[in-house]
Order: sequence, then structure tokens, then C-alpha cells
Amino acid sequence: MDVELRQLRCLAAVVDEGTFTDAAIELRMSQAAVSRNIAALERTLGVRLVERTTRSVALTPSGERALTKARRILALLTDLERDAKAGTGKVRIGYAWSALGEHTTEFQRQWAAAFPSVELQLIRSNSPTAGLTDGTTDFAILRRLPQAAAVEHVRVGEEKRYCAMASDDLLASRRSVTLAQIAAKPVAMDLRTGSTTLELWPEDGRPPQVVPIQDVDDWLTVIGSGAARGITAGSTAHQYRRRGVTYRPVRDAPPVPVFAAWAKKDPPQERERIVELLMGLYR
Repeated sequence: MDVELRQLRCLAAVVDEGTFTDAAIELRMSQAAVSRNIAALERTLGVRLVERTTRSVALTPSGERALTKARRILALLTDLERDAKAGTGKVRIGYAWSALGEHTTEFQRQWAAAFPSVELQLIRSNSPTAGLTDGTTDFAILRRLPQAAAVEHVRVGEEKRYCAMASDDLLASRRSVTLAQIAAKPVAMDLRTGSTTLELWPEDGRPPQVVPIQDVDDWLTVIGSGAARGITAGSTAHQYRRRGVTYRPVRDAPPVPVFAAWAKKDPPQERERIVELLMGLYR
């Protein structure tokens, strides 16, 4: 089978960047070259991987499976290159929506002091395990526990819940809001990785409609348009400020738990020290 690494890189880039044009810019290739590599990969595998639309691209079920394997292969090559080089190591910490919010900068500073010879890389990965199961991260910050049995976790802290709404929303003038007030309009939710589900409300007081979204950018776009409200952790409210979107505390909602997670089969060497560092931020 004549699968080439550049074909796998093109597949991953198209998904990560959202369009063939942006993938070409990221890879420093022409758009035609990216298209040729994807087409060659599809011919080699004998399946359709990517469905094009006028505005974006989407993976077929076969494409989803191929992408998972491609990321593992590319991650292994990255590890091989890293291990072959003398000098510093690297720890990749994934997160689905936000890293550590207001604690992120302090975490980076404390990391540099605690692990001066280990590079810290924060990676946004909108998957239930924030990249752990596909091998693109070594450690993860999660606010919703995945079903994956191959992942271990420990709770390191908690964050307040905030409602995100359009700045001209009637609730935007209030200092805080309630779950019942939020539920008067549709609520945007990422049902794969988000920290908000319908179970947050009593059964007889749930929102009239759930607007499904794919990631934090989609979430902010829908909310900014006024089509829906959203509920999220304080870290998102801190990390993703956008004109036209206002955040208000939800005074009757439970806090969002924050977990540190890692793959059972290959835990980070400094796992205990990393967990201690994270817990210290939330005390």
C-alpha cells in the first residue's frame, strides 16, 4: 500500500484548518497539491474520505477512521523525531474547549520553574479525550469525563458556570442569571466534549431546543447571533472574549469539575508532579 506521509499530513491539515485553502497555507503547499494528495490517498485506500461543501469540508465515516489512524502515525513520527534528538523533552497537554482559563499563564510559569528541561505544549483538540486516545497528546485537561476505558483521571479543581449570551440579550443587563431564565431560549451545546447537558436542568424545566455545535468557535458564532444562549466553565469565559458576546455567572448551577487525565498504557513520567501543580492552581 503506497500511502505517503504527506497525504496523511494533508488529511489532518484539511480537518484542522477547515478548508483546502487554509490547509494549503498551513502546509505551505498549493491548494491543488493538497487536493491531489487527498485524492491519491482516497484512491490508495479505495474509499471516499472527504465530502466537500461550498463553505467547508466534512469527513465521511471512513474519513473519520482514517484520520484517527493518521494522527497516531504522525504522532509516532513526532515522538521518534523528539526521542532521536538530544536535549529537552516535551509534554503535550490537550484540552477540548479551554486550557486553564485565568490560571493558564501561571501554570506556564510554574511549569518552566518545575520542569526547566521539558517543553510544555498546550494543544486544543476537540475530542472527548482531548487527543489522548489518538496519541496526539500526553496529558489532558477535561471538564467532562469520556467513556474511554483506556483513560485514567483525577479531579484537580472546579470552576464556576457562566451563561454566554448576545450582548443585546435581555439577560445581559443582569449581574447573574438562573438556569430557568437561560432555558427560556434555545441553548447551544457541544454534545461530544462540552460541559453542559440537559441533565443540568430539572426534567420539567429544560430549554425548548438544543442547538448542536461542533466546537467553541461554532458555539460563540451561534450565541453572538442571538440564536441561542450557552453555559460554560469559567475558563471559557476568561479565554474566549468576543465582541457581541456577554458572560454572566449562573448563580444556581453546580460548579464544573476539572480533571487531569492520561492514557493508562503510557502515563506521563512526571504525572504526580503535574497533578500536584494543577491542584495548586485551584486551591
